[in-house]
Amino acid sequence: MIDSVSESEVVLAQFNRLVQELLRGSMNRNTFRSWEIELLLDMQSCDLQEGGRKELLKRYQKAVQKQMDKGAPMPMRLSEYLAAQRAKKQLTAENGGNGDSSD
Repeated sequence: MIDSVSESEVVLAQFNRLVQELLRGSMNRNTFRSWEIELLLDMQSCDLQEGGRKELLKRYQKAVQKQMDKGAPMPMRLSEYLAAQRAKKQLTAENGGNGDSSD
Protein backbone atom coordinates (compact mmCIF):
# COMPACT_ATOMS: atom_id res chain seq x y z
CA MET A 1 0.00 0.00 0.00
CA ILE A 2 2.83 2.39 0.80
CA ASP A 3 4.29 1.79 -2.67
CA SER A 4 0.99 2.66 -4.38
CA VAL A 5 0.64 5.86 -2.36
CA SER A 6 4.15 6.99 -3.13
CA GLU A 7 3.77 6.00 -6.80
CA SER A 8 0.56 8.04 -7.00
CA GLU A 9 2.33 11.01 -5.43
CA VAL A 10 5.16 10.68 -7.97
CA VAL A 11 2.68 10.54 -10.85
CA LEU A 12 0.82 13.58 -9.50
CA ALA A 13 4.07 15.55 -9.20
CA GLN A 14 4.97 14.62 -12.79
CA PHE A 15 1.48 15.58 -13.97
CA ASN A 16 1.74 18.95 -12.21
CA ARG A 17 5.12 19.53 -13.84
CA LEU A 18 3.66 18.72 -17.26
CA VAL A 19 0.73 21.11 -16.79
CA GLN A 20 3.02 23.88 -15.56
CA GLU A 21 5.16 23.46 -18.67
CA LEU A 22 2.04 23.69 -20.82
CA LEU A 23 0.88 26.81 -18.98
CA ARG A 24 4.30 28.42 -19.46
CA GLY A 25 4.26 27.44 -23.12
CA SER A 26 7.67 25.78 -23.08
CA MET A 27 8.88 22.25 -22.55
CA ASN A 28 12.39 22.06 -21.15
CA ARG A 29 12.83 18.34 -21.67
CA ASN A 30 12.78 15.76 -24.41
CA THR A 31 11.89 12.66 -22.39
CA PHE A 32 8.33 11.81 -21.44
CA ARG A 33 6.62 8.85 -19.83
CA SER A 34 4.15 6.98 -22.01
CA TRP A 35 1.16 8.25 -20.01
CA GLU A 36 2.38 11.84 -20.45
CA ILE A 37 2.51 11.35 -24.21
CA GLU A 38 -1.01 9.89 -24.13
CA LEU A 39 -2.23 12.94 -22.20
CA LEU A 40 -0.51 15.33 -24.60
CA LEU A 41 -2.00 13.60 -27.63
CA ASP A 42 -5.43 13.65 -25.99
CA MET A 43 -5.07 17.37 -25.23
CA GLN A 44 -4.10 18.01 -28.83
CA SER A 45 -7.17 16.13 -30.06
CA CYS A 46 -9.39 18.32 -27.85
CA ASP A 47 -8.46 21.32 -30.04
CA LEU A 48 -8.52 23.87 -27.22
CA GLN A 49 -9.28 27.49 -28.01
CA GLU A 50 -6.38 29.75 -27.15
CA GLY A 51 -8.49 32.29 -25.23
CA GLY A 52 -9.60 30.09 -22.34
CA ARG A 53 -6.89 27.44 -22.62
CA LYS A 54 -4.91 28.43 -19.53
CA GLU A 55 -7.94 28.65 -17.25
CA LEU A 56 -9.23 25.33 -18.57
CA LEU A 57 -5.87 23.67 -17.91
CA LYS A 58 -5.85 25.05 -14.36
CA ARG A 59 -9.35 23.69 -13.70
CA TYR A 60 -8.35 20.36 -15.24
CA GLN A 61 -5.23 20.23 -13.06
CA LYS A 62 -7.29 20.90 -9.93
CA ALA A 63 -9.78 18.16 -10.88
CA VAL A 64 -6.95 15.67 -11.46
CA GLN A 65 -5.41 16.55 -8.10
CA LYS A 66 -8.74 15.88 -6.36
CA GLN A 67 -9.18 12.64 -8.28
CA MET A 68 -5.71 11.41 -7.38
CA ASP A 69 -6.14 12.46 -3.74
CA LYS A 70 -9.09 10.06 -3.71
CA GLY A 71 -6.84 7.22 -4.90
CA ALA A 72 -6.83 7.27 -8.69
CA PRO A 73 -3.58 5.70 -9.92
CA MET A 74 -3.28 7.87 -13.06
CA PRO A 75 -4.60 11.25 -14.19
CA MET A 76 -7.79 11.30 -16.22
CA ARG A 77 -7.52 12.52 -19.78
CA LEU A 78 -8.57 16.05 -20.65
CA SER A 79 -11.26 14.64 -22.96
CA GLU A 80 -12.72 12.72 -19.98
CA TYR A 81 -12.70 15.89 -17.88
CA LEU A 82 -14.41 17.87 -20.65
CA ALA A 83 -17.03 15.15 -21.13
CA ALA A 84 -17.76 15.17 -17.38
CA GLN A 85 -18.07 18.96 -17.43
CA ARG A 86 -20.49 18.84 -20.37
CA ALA A 87 -22.57 16.17 -18.62
CA LYS A 88 -22.65 18.22 -15.40
CA LYS A 89 -23.68 21.33 -17.32
CA GLN A 90 -26.41 19.42 -19.14
CA LEU A 91 -27.71 17.93 -15.89
CA THR A 92 -27.76 21.36 -14.27
CA ALA A 93 -29.64 22.80 -17.25
CA GLU A 94 -32.19 19.99 -17.11
CA ASN A 95 -32.75 20.29 -13.37
CA GLY A 96 -32.50 24.03 -13.07
CA GLY A 97 -34.39 25.03 -16.19
CA ASN A 98 -37.26 27.44 -16.04
CA GLY A 99 -39.12 25.30 -13.54
CA ASP A 100 -41.85 24.41 -16.06
CA SER A 101 -42.15 20.63 -16.27
CA SER A 102 -45.28 20.51 -18.42
CA ASP A 103 -43.56 18.80 -21.39
